[in-house]
Amino acid sequence: MPVKEKNISELALELGLAMSEMKSRLRQKIQTAVSEYDSDLSFELIEILGLLSRNNGINQQEIGNKVSKDKSSITYLINSLVKRDLVERIADKTDKRNRQIFLTVKGQHIVETIYPWALELYKKAAGDLHEDEIRKALLLVKKMTANLE
Repeated sequence: MPVKEKNISELALELGLAMSEMKSRLRQKIQTAVSEYDSDLSFELIEILGLLSRNNGINQQEIGNKVSKDKSSITYLINSLVKRDLVERIADKTDKRNRQIFLTVKGQHIVETIYPWALELYKKAAGDLHEDEIRKALLLVKKMTANLE
């Protein structure tokens, strides 16, 4: 009896599960490396610091959207980063109610220390894949994400 070919929904589900598995493994390995550097830093805190290193000055809502966390979780995480002097909240010049989040010098130093470790893990994950394969996969995932908007 021939094996039934998977339909588009099943393939999309399998892709989603595979991406989730990869993120979970990367998260675990990054957390292990970070814990050796500073046992008080969680993956979530590092994720926010990394995001700010690429988008310094965005607000809490934007951070929450990018890292898929709700408002109360983001507030808690950012409060934790502020207490550690890794980020600071600065009122927006045009809207004082809107507070932008910026890396401090100490936060930037942590990013500069940890980012190369994370890049090395992603390089390991890429293995012998060609750059074009990764670009196509990235485009595919972005299209699928846009379809959910």
